[in-house]
Amino acid sequence: MSSIMKTLLISTAILFAPAAMAQDAPTEAPAAVEALDPVKAAPPASKDVDPALWVVKDEDTTIYLFGTVHILKPGLNWFDEGVKAAFDKSDRLVLEMVEPPAAEAQALFGKLAIDQSGKTLRSKMTETDRAIYEAAITKIGLPAQALDPLDPWAAAVTMSVLAIQKLGYDVNSGVEKQLTAAANNAKKPVGGVETMEFQLGVFDNMPEEEQIRFLINSAKTIENTDQMMGRMIELWGAPDPDGLAVLMNEGLTSRVIYDALLTRRNANWAKWIKAEMDKPGVTFMAVGTGHLAGPTSVQSLLPAYGLTAERVAY
Repeated sequence: MSSIMKTLLISTAILFAPAAMAQDAPTEAPAAVEALDPVKAAPPASKDVDPALWVVKDEDTTIYLFGTVHILKPGLNWFDEGVKAAFDKSDRLVLEMVEPPAAEAQALFGKLAIDQSGKTLRSKMTETDRAIYEAAITKIGLPAQALDPLDPWAAAVTMSVLAIQKLGYDVNSGVEKQLTAAANNAKKPVGGVETMEFQLGVFDNMPEEEQIRFLINSAKTIENTDQMMGRMIELWGAPDPDGLAVLMNEGLTSRVIYDALLTRRNANWAKWIKAEMDKPGVTFMAVGTGHLAGPTSVQSLLPAYGLTAERVAY
């Protein structure tokens, strides 16, 4: 299992909400992408899972920390019991980002994801890498040239999301979508600690050689997507944050990618939490589950600010 693919699938930088829009991005082959439909399967039986929940509090401030999965299959029951109780107590919902309107997201993706140099995606690859990539994109039902206008990072995200959608996963079943709908219904404010432009920029600012490495490692694991997603969601729902951390970190060799997707962002969010503790109220903060697992998790950085995140038993 590719360590880079694990990071893509597990960390918030999976960016499934904006990345799912990649299939509608202004590439030269929108028809080919739109023709790729997810698997049409019978509705699955409901399954109950209990993801981990943490809380940071002082005399007048409470912040719940909940790890999310951005894209799920329908029928997974997680928004109940302790999670629902914490959400209902909260005055507001804070996500990684508030998803912008579709037209704005599409324009932003086009601005950052499409190569401006005139070079095609496959022309940037070695012959060996090109063969690996073309085999992977063929497996998900696209012609080899379908993503040629895109930067390597954008092709990696688009290819991976399409592969996941083919397995019946739906971004509309993802945690953020459900939490946002619930917040809107309850008239709770919804905010974000990042913007879509920042999140896409995390990928876009990587050196091109790292982007290509990211793409090829993702291509190598396309046929294992179902296994990887299944294992990640199993650990998320168990819950087993330590096992999730092992899954995400196993074999990770690119410090550049790890730091860009996880370390620096976790540090930013820990600092944000510290500042928010000076403001009375109850916040439900939901971020990608990979950010709440492992040695550089958000919780592990809080003691430096004199704060402790405690697991909520439920």
